Amino acid sequence: MTTDTGDRLVDGYSLVVFDLDGVIYLIDRPIPGAVEAVGRLHAEGRAVAYATNNASRRASEVADLLTGMGVPAAAEEVLTSAGASAELLAERLPAGSPVLVVGAEALRAEITAAGLRPVSRVDESPVAVVQGYGPQVGWADLAEASLAVRAGAQWIATNTDRTLPSGRGPLPGNGSLVAVLRTALDREPDVVVGKPEPALFATAARRAGQGRTLVVGDRLDTDIEGARRAGLDSLLVLTGVSDVPELLAAPAARRPTYVSVDLAGLFDPAAVVRVPGAAETGGWSVRATDGGLELAGAGRPLDALAALCAVAWTTGTGARVRAAAPEAEAALAALGLAD
Repeated sequence: MTTDTGDRLVDGYSLVVFDLDGVIYLIDRPIPGAVEAVGRLHAEGRAVAYATNNASRRASEVADLLTGMGVPAAAEEVLTSAGASAELLAERLPAGSPVLVVGAEALRAEITAAGLRPVSRVDESPVAVVQGYGPQVGWADLAEASLAVRAGAQWIATNTDRTLPSGRGPLPGNGSLVAVLRTALDREPDVVVGKPEPALFATAARRAGQGRTLVVGDRLDTDIEGARRAGLDSLLVLTGVSDVPELLAAPAARRPTYVSVDLAGLFDPAAVVRVPGAAETGGWSVRATDGGLELAGAGRPLDALAALCAVAWTTGTGARVRAAAPEAEAALAALGLAD
């Protein structure tokens, strides 16, 4: 049995919350199978939502982007760290308060929509700084933010993702830009709004009422940790940033409930596995050795992964794995663990 929620993973949940980059699309192209998976959820009348740390687009823009890719989406289904940051500041500050915005135009638009006044320079007396990813952010923007925070402005970061995915590999994300100010100011932001903080997922889960919510993500350090902090089950898909070696070395706070190669795991019991399994799972057995882990047996690669997680997470041996037989070598190759 691959899950404990029924024959299909999705049948155990009222709401499925998707991360976007690395799960539904990669920059501007849908990930294979994603359009079909979301379309199937809609066809079955299942509730979906999208939670993204990307602060460079407004919810309506994200919905339009998804719809253009063949994924019908409404703005109210999209939760962005930009919108959540603006809402937080609107709760804290009087209407019309000046807020220094470091980021894309979408973040400025969210600040305006929240009844606050976006500014760009410290001499405009900002009472808060909100920092989000923007491809045009440069040294001058960070300098103004540094001066404003030193003068007493609150410092809100939309998220602290170190990288963002691209077709050429990981690129610097907002967390890398936050690190510049962290170094310059020798302090942390006052608030980080996006994942792994639980706010985005908790907001989405409230929409499910009494039903259960499943979070689907590709990053252990944001999606999966954020789901755990929100008390929600999670599915790690291997279409984005986090891979199997990172999973085997994951601390307890970043361990998912389930793993699948892609979104097919929502519907196909053979394409998903609950982790950890047992040291002997699905025809596989794993033991700890002086050199790491040894995999023996035969079966589904995902069952091998469940057994590997069981021993790696118990012993702290990480992703050093060797095969005891050709069948195990093939499974490790399928999991990206081949030597």
